[in-house]
Amino acid sequence: MTKRQTTTTTATITWKDSGVPVADRFDDPYFSLEDGLAETRHVFIDGNDLAARLSPGFQIAELGFGTGLNMLAAFIAWRASGSPEGAGLTSFEAFPMKAADIDRALQTFPEAHAVAGPFLTAWAEGARRFDLDGFTVEVIEGDARDTLASWDGKADAWFLDGFSPAKNPELWGEDLMAQVGIHTAPNGTFATYTAAGFVRRALDAAGFDVERVSGYGRKRHMSRGTLRP
Repeated sequence: MTKRQTTTTTATITWKDSGVPVADRFDDPYFSLEDGLAETRHVFIDGNDLAARLSPGFQIAELGFGTGLNMLAAFIAWRASGSPEGAGLTSFEAFPMKAADIDRALQTFPEAHAVAGPFLTAWAEGARRFDLDGFTVEVIEGDARDTLASWDGKADAWFLDGFSPAKNPELWGEDLMAQVGIHTAPNGTFATYTAAGFVRRALDAAGFDVERVSGYGRKRHMSRGTLRP
């Protein structure tokens, strides 16, 4: 049995020459070596059909905050949809990155970095709840296997973005996927880059109709699904 993390530990990073950060703990990059922002949009924004679904009060939840790239992509999509009131994102992160590392990583994506200033300032000051022009973001630190169960929210869309299931199985287990289902609003959805069979089976058991669809770039498949009535 894996020992649960009880205190927050800052992520340690190794940098590839291309500027992609790699988490030392999991030996896995934080985003696609090809184009992380394009991958985020394909998997999480399009995978949850956010362009058509963002509406007042819409809530996104995420496993694995990382560099905040997914959050910024959601923020950009929210602005493009007319900035519906009351929308926001809650993310669960066990190993938060330092603000300087996040800043360095996001510089690879000028579009995301251009809107990241208020987030980076808040993060550097230690804030884990902040407002981006009306889009509310909260990052809950700690082991998601503990923190999600005590969360009182429900998400209309989930970004499941832990490190590779082979390297970070704790973030893809049956019990945690069951909590994802419990914390999903009626007709809520999930999307994830992985098509691993045990993950899809866990999400099916959690109450989702799961489908395997085309992945981003060289990844043949990803997964998405909708909570069954």
